[in-house]
Amino acid sequence: MISILKRLSVPFLLLALAAQFTQAAEHPGYLVDPERRTTGIGKFYMGREISFVMGHLAADWLNRPGRIMEEMPDEVVANMNLAPDEVVADIGAGSGYFSFRIAGKVSDGEVLAVDIQQEMLDLIVQRQADGKGGNIRTILGAIDDPRLPENSIDAAIMVDAYHEFSHPFEMMDGVYRALKPGGRVFLLEYRGEDASVPIRPLHKMTQEQAILEMAVVGLEWSETLDFLPWQHMMIFTKPK
Repeated sequence: MISILKRLSVPFLLLALAAQFTQAAEHPGYLVDPERRTTGIGKFYMGREISFVMGHLAADWLNRPGRIMEEMPDEVVANMNLAPDEVVADIGAGSGYFSFRIAGKVSDGEVLAVDIQQEMLDLIVQRQADGKGGNIRTILGAIDDPRLPENSIDAAIMVDAYHEFSHPFEMMDGVYRALKPGGRVFLLEYRGEDASVPIRPLHKMTQEQAILEMAVVGLEWSETLDFLPWQHMMIFTKPK
């Protein structure tokens, strides 16, 4: 499928996907099959088993020194090409590893740090007490709702988080509705096509799978940046 993606134009690809899935109108459904459970939650979405959520007790892992080399966060934020006045939602923000970096790029805008764990958001607030990230606003999301106002954000980013969403359709439908027309989604996931990436399989995603799942809610695949050592940086757009 990946070789086919390289040959197809984006409009042609999206038409092909639309023939398989109804965009934004119908829920594609979940399958709960504990007997098929591997290392995930036993719940499947479009053939993909959903992984467990990394809890707040693992926050130190999110801030590990080696992450700079592994995930190149400053380069990721630079490649988002954000305008100073944009509003960006960091979905699954965790301890704010990306939120604080993005905040520096949108000095006249705002970062909405969304997480379903209040403990994670508390870590962001604690760091703000040191005078950093004054334009970050924390939002306690639900497992099936990012709780973002409609037509309120210019972009959303999800870094190694989407594969853990227990309700991916509902979450992405909420993100879609929150995006302004032409708004972008930056989806970073470890490359599922690459067996050499030293990450558990359910914590990876292939580009093919990501494009299928984003298309269901109406997001169009724009491009994939593969400058990162282990991850895809996939960019999707809400039609204008």
